[in-house]
Amino acid sequence: MYGNDFNVPDDAGESGSVSGGSGPAGGGPSRGPSHLLDEVAAAERALREAGAASVAGQDAGPGAEADEDELRRYFDAVIDADQKIEPRDWMPTGYRQSLIRQIAQHAHSEIIGMQPEGNWISRAPSLQRKAILLAKVQDEAGHGLYLYAAAETLGVSRDTLVELLLAGRQKYSSIFNYPTLTWADVGAIGWLVDGAAIVNQVPLCRCSYGPYARAMIRICKEESFHQRQGYEILHTLAHGTPEQKVMAQDAVDRWWYPSLAMFGPPDADSTHSQQSMTWRIKRFSNDELRQRFVDMCVQQASVLGLDLPDPDLRWNEQRQAYDYTQPDYDELMRVIKGDGPCNRQRAAHRRAAHAEGAWVREAAQAYAEKQAARMREVAA
Repeated sequence: MYGNDFNVPDDAGESGSVSGGSGPAGGGPSRGPSHLLDEVAAAERALREAGAASVAGQDAGPGAEADEDELRRYFDAVIDADQKIEPRDWMPTGYRQSLIRQIAQHAHSEIIGMQPEGNWISRAPSLQRKAILLAKVQDEAGHGLYLYAAAETLGVSRDTLVELLLAGRQKYSSIFNYPTLTWADVGAIGWLVDGAAIVNQVPLCRCSYGPYARAMIRICKEESFHQRQGYEILHTLAHGTPEQKVMAQDAVDRWWYPSLAMFGPPDADSTHSQQSMTWRIKRFSNDELRQRFVDMCVQQASVLGLDLPDPDLRWNEQRQAYDYTQPDYDELMRVIKGDGPCNRQRAAHRRAAHAEGAWVREAAQAYAEKQAARMREVAA
């Protein structure tokens, strides 16, 4: 029961009301989850082919004594050839810093993002729902782990990144500063928030930096399950009692525009986007990804029987895409700067959890040192 998993009936008609607007039955071009997972599989094949080509004897690049101009020419050649930069390779300072900023923000978002849904683990409506939600929250912790590990290959320690997050000097996604008021919010987060994340992150499977691209392969596969879980929750509620459908619609109404804002400011106001695309860290602009997300969600909303809260949502035959109302970017900037509904709560909870977990980190460190000492004794 999920978007493109449905066949559109032949008699669905040429047009009709779709979530506040009109458009073709089936919602225009297919950009659903099956298509996105195909992109992940293609990116994974490309990574393997690139690795095989390197093993087969590709030029390993200039030696350690090469001057910076030669190193830069090689770096540019690798980027232009759509190959991967690896931790051992020379890279411009700006490239390294852009990756650290982006990967750190992504990792922080996964960790902070555990809070809104973790709040509902004990209150989920059944044991099965509790188990599924617990598994999802554990997945998010794992995603943070992969990403912190990828950032460490750029020469920054995980402790440093965590300290910057706790001090408020590095950001996480603005979406996690909104409250989860009802059980339906868990469904809306899965469908809309994780859906936006997948649209944004699938192109990162082809990121020019190898460790980030490889981490994103697994993350996107797992996120696809999260999106399906959210969709299934909303589908159940939307086809349940009238009160449940009202609750589902309310959650979609509240999460729609914050989800659109997840893609960042419009292209004209994006500080890092163009340079990241030149370096092939990103593959598409913020506005291109936002449009893909809208086109995908309209199809899925029609199957859910829920409306997207945009009275101006219309199919544009000329563009072969939906026209839609932009999110409130002023609100986005206020939330990013710390003035969202839950900014202070999220940060305080993370600092408290970090402090309370100190004994676990200390015990793990002591155990690792003890094991290392034993290994040295055996070797001696």
